[in-house]
Amino acid sequence: MRLLTGPEQPREVMTTPDYRCAARRVAPRGATRPGAVTRPPGGAGALRLLLLVPAVIGLALATAACGGGSPSVGPVGTTGTAPPLAVLTRDTSGSQGDIFIAPAGGGYAAGPEIVTTTGKVVWFHRLSVGEVATDFRTQTYLGEPVLTWFQSSAPPAPTRQPEGPLGAQGGPGGASVQVSPDGPSGTDYIYNDRYDQIATVRAGNGDTTNFHEFLITPWDTALVLADTVTTANLTSVGGPADQLVIDGFVQEIDIRTGQVLFQWDSAGHVPYADSYERRPSSPSTAWDWFHINAVHLDTDGNLLVSSRNTWTIFKVDRKTGQIIWQLGGKHSSFTLRTAPGQVLDGDGKIFAWQHDPEAIGNGAYTFFDDESGANLLGSSRVVTVRLDLAIRVATLIKSDDQPEGKVASLMGNAQTVPGGDLFVGWGALPYISEFSPSGKLLFNAELPTGVSTYRAYLLPWHPPS
Repeated sequence: MRLLTGPEQPREVMTTPDYRCAARRVAPRGATRPGAVTRPPGGAGALRLLLLVPAVIGLALATAACGGGSPSVGPVGTTGTAPPLAVLTRDTSGSQGDIFIAPAGGGYAAGPEIVTTTGKVVWFHRLSVGEVATDFRTQTYLGEPVLTWFQSSAPPAPTRQPEGPLGAQGGPGGASVQVSPDGPSGTDYIYNDRYDQIATVRAGNGDTTNFHEFLITPWDTALVLADTVTTANLTSVGGPADQLVIDGFVQEIDIRTGQVLFQWDSAGHVPYADSYERRPSSPSTAWDWFHINAVHLDTDGNLLVSSRNTWTIFKVDRKTGQIIWQLGGKHSSFTLRTAPGQVLDGDGKIFAWQHDPEAIGNGAYTFFDDESGANLLGSSRVVTVRLDLAIRVATLIKSDDQPEGKVASLMGNAQTVPGGDLFVGWGALPYISEFSPSGKLLFNAELPTGVSTYRAYLLPWHPPS
């Protein structure tokens, strides 16, 4: 962690935004772990050619190699403007607060942005060429309100494109996003309410910070995600003996010291056979079998971990790492049921390729349901599910559908705000919405074509004048 005493100086940089995924760390030479994992042949160099993220967000994002640089803070319109947010629907009975997004694409500057529900920009942190921010929101650190986000660094020159229709899947990127030998690094930032940077957080144990999550706990530690590329023997599931795989990690980090206090790894607890992601044609192309994309706290302090590519939410004991239950996927702990008027998808599941598990109390949870596979549902939605742990039944009790009837190919989140409204960022789609508890659309807004934001939040923000 870095502690700073003042704000960084603005720099006049015209930005051409580009979403890039966090790099995956290559396992050290000779490293092994349980589950028939061995060091990949050919050395680490072959494996660093993998990974960046993919497809959809960024058909309009720049595809040229980008320059580096530190984050810059500058007034909107100085050298690159924030994308406008066009309000399509606004019911004054909606919740109070400002909208927190981190847009990129469409020829606009990229960066964390605070905007009112009428579309007026409050604050915009313009990033340098090739950098992108995700998961921008307010949190509490050491008893004080802070701004937090993940920020990638500009990658080296491009060398290779990921395999498959969505590449590494589930994160920001473009159809022509290139993969560099080492990939971009990433850092989580904490700013105070005077817009001064006060700390940074990175994944520990040599891992590179994953862009999906930066959550400050009530006890002032950080929950982050990380990835590693290693080799696994997949002969038991009909695969090669030397398949490169991407394994996901949850880490709890001491913000002050950077020490890893807890770590959970996907391959140590979940079988490879649980993945719905197609294996690549070559064992030397990393298989993103798990794709960890969220970690949140349940009401009892244990962890909710989302795996996009197994269609599963895992509840994990924060002390032992053991799986308490799992919802969705091929080995759900629960029988699935639907309340009147609710439907499962075409595969008989409540969600598929999902993001953002949120505990809302009394055994109820919300999930952003991408449903991005062919013929699964037809549009994305946010689902509310009630779990009966005594009889192991999960009931789909409510769905809020994407207002335009579209599918978010990747990303997305849903936030239950005070009063019970649901505030939704539609991921790869350029829309942001708010629904009442009864499902009435209270707010709907649209970013310009080619622009999207990983998540969107509605939060109070009262910096000193």
